[in-house]
This record gives sequence, C-alpha cells and structure tokens, in this order.
Amino acid sequence: MFYGDSNEIYAGIESQYLAPKFQLNDISLSNCGYNGSFPKFLYSQHDLQVVDLSDFNSKGKFPVWLLNNNTKLERLFLANNSLLEPLQLPIHPHMSLQTLDISINSFHGHIPTEFGAYLPMLQTLNISRNALNGSIPSSFGDMKSLRYLDLSYNLLTGGIPKHLAMGCVSLKVLALSNNSLQGQIFPANFNLKGLLYLQLDNNNFTGKIPDGLSNCSLEGLYISGNHLVGTLPRWLGNQSSLEEIIMSKNHLEGPIPLEFCQLESLEILDLSENNINGSLPSCFPPSSIKQVHLSKNKLQGELSDGLSNSSSLTTLDIGYNHFESNIPDWIGTLSNLNYLILSKNDFQGEVPIRLCKLSQLRLIDLSHNKLSGHIPHCLNITTVTVASDYVAIFEKLENVPLTKEETVEFTTKTRSYSYQGRILSYMSGIDLSNNKLVGVIPYQIGNLVGIHTLNLSHNNLTGPIPSTFSNLKQIESLDLSYNNLIGKIPPQLVELNNLAVFSVAHNNLSGKLPDRIAQFGTFEESSYEGNPFLCGQPLPKSCNAIESQPKDSSIIGEDNDFIDMNVFYISFVVSYIVMLLGIVAVLLINPYWRRRWFYIVELCTTSCYYFVVDHLHK
Repeated sequence: MFYGDSNEIYAGIESQYLAPKFQLNDISLSNCGYNGSFPKFLYSQHDLQVVDLSDFNSKGKFPVWLLNNNTKLERLFLANNSLLEPLQLPIHPHMSLQTLDISINSFHGHIPTEFGAYLPMLQTLNISRNALNGSIPSSFGDMKSLRYLDLSYNLLTGGIPKHLAMGCVSLKVLALSNNSLQGQIFPANFNLKGLLYLQLDNNNFTGKIPDGLSNCSLEGLYISGNHLVGTLPRWLGNQSSLEEIIMSKNHLEGPIPLEFCQLESLEILDLSENNINGSLPSCFPPSSIKQVHLSKNKLQGELSDGLSNSSSLTTLDIGYNHFESNIPDWIGTLSNLNYLILSKNDFQGEVPIRLCKLSQLRLIDLSHNKLSGHIPHCLNITTVTVASDYVAIFEKLENVPLTKEETVEFTTKTRSYSYQGRILSYMSGIDLSNNKLVGVIPYQIGNLVGIHTLNLSHNNLTGPIPSTFSNLKQIESLDLSYNNLIGKIPPQLVELNNLAVFSVAHNNLSGKLPDRIAQFGTFEESSYEGNPFLCGQPLPKSCNAIESQPKDSSIIGEDNDFIDMNVFYISFVVSYIVMLLGIVAVLLINPYWRRRWFYIVELCTTSCYYFVVDHLHK
C-alpha cells in the first residue's frame, strides 16, 4: 500500500523509467500537488485494488489502461482532475470494478452505449460535473448491483431509459440534476422500489409526479426547476422516512394536503414558485421541520398555529402570497429562526415586539405589507463568521447524495438576489420598506454592527437619521428614501467604507451633504433628490447661496432645523401664567393700583349692564 502526502512527488521521465520490482494493492495520491501525466510506475502495476488519484491535477485521457492491466481493481477515484476527451471502455468487460468516480473533469462527447455491459459490477458511479452530451445509455440497466448513480451537471438529453428504470433494482440514489433531460420522469412501470434519493432538479421533465414512487421508501425528493403539473400527491404523506421535499419552480397547483402533517421526519419543504393555493392546514407543519419555503404561490389566510410548535425551524419563507391579519406573537417563540421572509403579503398591525426574542435572526424581510406603528428598538440581527474557506466538493460516503444548498431570496442594493450556501451564512439584513411605519428610527439599530443591508424606505418615519449609523461598518446598502426625516445627514457616515448603495431621497432633510470622500464620492444626485433644503455636491444647489439668503421665519438656528412646536406651546403657556401672576402680585402689594383696578372693573361691569338693558328694551 502506498500513500502520498501534501509534498510533490517525482514521477520520472521516460528515459529514467525503470519497471519497479514491487506490486501495490492500494495507492492514494490525492491532493499531492502533482502536475502532469500519471506516474509511469503505475503502468507496470497489475494487482491494484484501490486507486485514489482524485485532486491530483492530472491531465490527458481517461486511464483505461488501469482497468486493462488490473483485473482485480475494485475502486477507482479520479475526481477533480483535468481529464478530457471522450470516455473509453476497457478491452474486455471488467468484472471487479465496484466504484468509479470521474466527477469534476472535462470529459465530453457521448457516454459509450455499452458502458453498462463492460462495467456490470459497478455499485457506485459518479460522472457528474463534466461536459458529456447525448442520451443516457440503456445499457446502464445491465448494472444490477448499481446503488449510486450521479450524472448531474452535464449536457445530457433525452429521457430516463426504460431499461435503467426496470433493471437497476438495487438503485438507492439517482442524481440526474442540471441536465437537459425531458419527457415523463419514469415510464408507467418501473422497478426502483429501493430508491431513497431522487434528484432530477433543473431539467425539462413534464407530466405529473409518478404515483409509482409511492412504492419507494423515499428520504429525499428533489424535482425543482422542471415543468411538472398536477396537484401535490397525497401519498407523499405516507412516506414516513421522507426528510426533504424540494419541488420549487414547477406548475404544481392545489392546496397542501392534510397528509403532509403526518411527515414526522420532514425537515425541509420547498414548494416555492408554483401555483399552490388555499390556506395552511392547522396541523402544518410537522414538529421536526427546519426549513419552510412557500414563497411565490397563491396561499392566503392566517399563519397556521402549527408553526408555533416547530421549535427547530430555522427558515420561514412565505413571501409573495396573500397571507393577512397580524403577524402572530408566537413567532417570537421560534428560538432557532435564522431567516424570516414575510414580504409582499397583506399583513397588518404592528411589528411584534416579540421578534426581539429571536436571538439567532440573520435576515428579516417584512417589506411590502400594511404594517403600522413604530419600529421595535430591540430588533436583533446576528452575524456569522465562517471560520474556514474549505468547501467539500465531493463526499466519498457511498449512497449519500450531494447536499442541496438552501436558497433564500432577499433584496439588497435595489435588486433581488438569491443567496445560498456559504454566501447565505454571511448575509444579514433588515427590510421593512413599503409599509406604514411611523415614529423615529431607533438609534439602537446602529448597534447592529455586522449588518449588511438596511431598507426602511417608503414609510412615514420622522425625526433625524441616527448618528449611531456610523457604527454599521459592514453595511453595503442603506435606503431611507421616501419618508419624512428631518435634520442633517450625519457627517460621520463617511466612515462606512463598505457602503455601495445609499439613498435618503424624498425626505425633509436639510443642511450640507457629507464630504465627497471614500464611498460618498460615488453617490450621485439621485441619492439625495427630493430634499429642497439640502445643498452641496453632487446637488446643483450651493450651500453658500443658501447662507446669503434671509432666513425664513419658520426656520431657526445654524442647522436650519424646523421649530419644535411642542417647545413653542410650552413656552407660550408658561409666559401667560407668569404674566397673570405678575398682575396679581402688583394688585396685592400696591393699594392705589388695587383701587384703580376695582374701579375699572366696576365701571366696565356697569357700562355693559346698561348697554345690554337698553338694547333688550328696544
């Protein structure tokens, strides 16, 4: 047995090559930093059983000679290299090879039509992430022991061969996602009763979800991004082992079946971008659920109370529907919630103060609703730092599919983006735009130092922009436009070096704009328009011209802030009381003025009396 390490290996050139006097059984040279063709000594090996040359940076053709020279070879790993040209088959059928992984290469052309006949004993076959085209050979049905088949991320066309659906009786994982396959998912009769994971997402499959899948013991069903029609099958509720259902971006319709409440093992449900209608079942979802993606459907009514029992829920994405009524208070009990997307519905009432209890929240989107009241000052957004840049490209655990990355859609920098995987874990933000929120912006939001985006536009917010926003060092998008904000733009905001989009347009802000330095040197007039009392570059209005003009009687102070009416009323009342008290004091102290006062009061009273009597008599 021979193992390589992270050091470079010496393969030798042709003139130096001598046939070694040893025969290896197992060899692993993965991640060795090698660059070039395969080591020459491998050509003389005849007893190899396991060869792992994945991440070897090897170039050239598929090493079919390894199969021809080693009839006992059981496992061959060549993943993540630079192999190209069409695949080649051994001279004779290889009766020992059980695992073949040639994923993440540059193979092109057709898969040989006799592939299954020449490698009939394969149990694991991974040819994903190449550039193979043409159809899937029917000979795959000859591999009776095949348990794991991954042909995803290629250019394959046609349908799933009937011989494969009938002959691969041991198949547990079928991954054909991200190709151009079409037609019905399976023929009317197929014999894949042992199937656990079915990954057909991002193809062109049509028709209904086959009822024959009810005979399987599915754990994962991934069929998003196709053209499937019909209602959600009720038999899915009988799949007691089902953990993940991802059927987004199809044309499925009808309500969510009550049988879905029986899926006690279900952790991920993604039915987004379909035509699902009706209301959520009162028993929905199961208590084990972690992710619920129902956005861009036609759902309506109130949020199901069943969600209050989902303590493990991390994602609730129900945007772009017709949910109504208030946001329930029990949403604050979902202690593990990371992503809360309720945008573009008909929610009303105030933003629940109990949202402040969600200490794990990273994204909250309540935009485009009818929410009113104040912004809770205690909203908390957490940020996550990924410690390592390492990303697992291939999992060598056989019979386990590649992990499906969670996707969440969120609007930032004036555009809607789909975040997934590690990028999603970095993202954090608050979007409360397009509601009817009032009051001042809580200065405590400036304490959310790790936040990446903040959108409070299109509300009725008043008061100044908090100077604490200068603490948001990671923020990339800040939109406060279309409100009634007053005062200056805090000059400290120029310290936000990551800010790419900034807008305070259409408010009542006044004074000089922040200096055009750092990121603020990139913001144009559109970021400030609709504020008649702002001046300075890039606006056409000069601050010198404003200072030379007479000040309006309704504007006071160097900052040109409007008069505080509450202070005005209080001052008026206090002055009036002081005046009355002064008159009383004078009358008590000076007898002469006291007599004169009573004389004037008596004279006015008598005159008024006779004036009234004379006019009444007439």
